[in-house]
Amino acid sequence: MNAAAELEGNLHIGRDDFALARVPEAERRHWFVICLQRWGQLSALSQFLLGATLGFGMDLWPAFWAFTLGAVILEIVGIFTGIAGMREGLNTSLLTRWTGFGRIGSSLLGLIITISLMGWFGVQNAVFASGIDSLLPHLLPLWAWQILTGAAVILIVIWGFLSMSWTAYVTVPAFVLLCFYSIGVAFTQHPLGQLLGSPHPGPALTIPAGATLVAGGFIVGAVITPDMSRFNRSAADVVKQTIAGFTLGEYTIGMIGVLLAHAVKTSNVIGIVTTTSGAIGVVILIVATLKINDWNLYSGSLGLANFIDTLSGHRIHRGLLTLVVGIVGTLLSALGILQHFVGFLTLLGVAFPPVASIMVIDYFVLKTHRRQLAASAAQGGAIPARVPAWNPVGLVSWLVGSVAGWYLQWGIGSVNALVIAAIVYFLLSKAVAMVSRPQAREAAA
Repeated sequence: MNAAAELEGNLHIGRDDFALARVPEAERRHWFVICLQRWGQLSALSQFLLGATLGFGMDLWPAFWAFTLGAVILEIVGIFTGIAGMREGLNTSLLTRWTGFGRIGSSLLGLIITISLMGWFGVQNAVFASGIDSLLPHLLPLWAWQILTGAAVILIVIWGFLSMSWTAYVTVPAFVLLCFYSIGVAFTQHPLGQLLGSPHPGPALTIPAGATLVAGGFIVGAVITPDMSRFNRSAADVVKQTIAGFTLGEYTIGMIGVLLAHAVKTSNVIGIVTTTSGAIGVVILIVATLKINDWNLYSGSLGLANFIDTLSGHRIHRGLLTLVVGIVGTLLSALGILQHFVGFLTLLGVAFPPVASIMVIDYFVLKTHRRQLAASAAQGGAIPARVPAWNPVGLVSWLVGSVAGWYLQWGIGSVNALVIAAIVYFLLSKAVAMVSRPQAREAAA
């Protein structure tokens, strides 16, 4: 047995969670369990910060409409990609092999997912550790806290969806109670009518700018919805959990952030929570970061599993890959390197919106490999044996959409990328089909 086969066969840590296979029906979950995970992603420090940022620059109703527009965009993306993931039981990077990208394009996407989410895992880990360090100054060096907090998330994610669900059961209710407690304290000092009509305390933001922040802030999470929805039982469940998760997350947490920014006259989230809830509130706020950071690490490990399988043909256990990605992200966080690469991580984020539209057009409109996927699913839940090597149309559309999303200065960047990639992919696919049909007839004759 060679070293690669040994590594593949023996190093099983935690749960593999069907990283390179369909999720069987027996492993599907009630929609509320998955909805809680989605809500947990949006009930975190980042969403509270988004609400405070909008409240600092917008009055209440403009902020409400910015959240509404951004949430609708995210829900549409999450519902369509989520239904595809649910039907096939496949995670995002694996599903893209048969939805517009082929084996090579899918492996490239898996690598980008891994690099991007490993980076954001490290950045969020630094925030997590800094919060604990501010509560317990001089107890440990900051780098030691970063290693400890990174290790805590790694231990949760190694055991996969099950342990991440239990984390959500604890952190999500605690965070929501904190938000309501904070706004309750604010109401005792500032009457509700006064807050509803109060002007924003900072430089003005427009509704399009606010919607861009809302949609752009979670577009990656919406695109990789299949990583989560593959555990769903029906399309209706995907719709329910997406609408409930996004609506509760955006409006409950986001709008509370808006009102608190008006009350405390700052966008500093830690300052807001300290003012209204004290040290216990800060602890809850920091721990709630777990619920978005565990998904950063989880989806990153799935992307890496797909990349390695495509590159070498070897299936490495997801738990082991979680350990590798988590250790690298934690070390980069502790060394302070990632703070210099936030711009690069943001640039990678522009590459995700076109992926969603290409997947949706290919799966729901063109239906290029739907029969192949259905036939393999009927054979004991296997994945198709035949995988297209690559799809130039998908890769070109991906590139065009990403460039458009980055450089176009009007509208919402992520929406520009989505729409342009969808149009380019549809038109190019139709053009290639028209050209190839006569050639196929001539070859048959």
